[in-house]
Amino acid sequence: MILLNFAHPLTQRQLDQVAALTGSTPEQVRDVRVQFDLEQSLCPQVIRLLDDLGISTQQWQTGSWLIVLPSLNYGAAVLLAELHGRMGHFPTILRLRPVAGALVTEYDVAEIINLEAVRAEARARR
Repeated sequence: MILLNFAHPLTQRQLDQVAALTGSTPEQVRDVRVQFDLEQSLCPQVIRLLDDLGISTQQWQTGSWLIVLPSLNYGAAVLLAELHGRMGHFPTILRLRPVAGALVTEYDVAEIINLEAVRAEARARR
């Protein structure tokens, strides 16, 4: 799997937690610097962000992706919509949570969420 990280860089401990949860180590981790200009439309910014990664249509549709979303909720929503369009399905995402009682702010990997599975389960509840 390729881990696309649109948030803060992950530590080795967090990458080890990803490997433990998924059963495999990411073959590649791409840290993507995200700084949205809130005075401008988000859609073109997200499109440019993903275009600049140089990932082909075939790679988007056939690759195994794990996504760390940006913290800005609007940007994350637009990113998910754009990724769905490029991949043909919702991606799997990684959720972090603060470590309770840590002297310095730290984050653990809380869970891996397959959004396509969430969608399929939601459709079954209609």
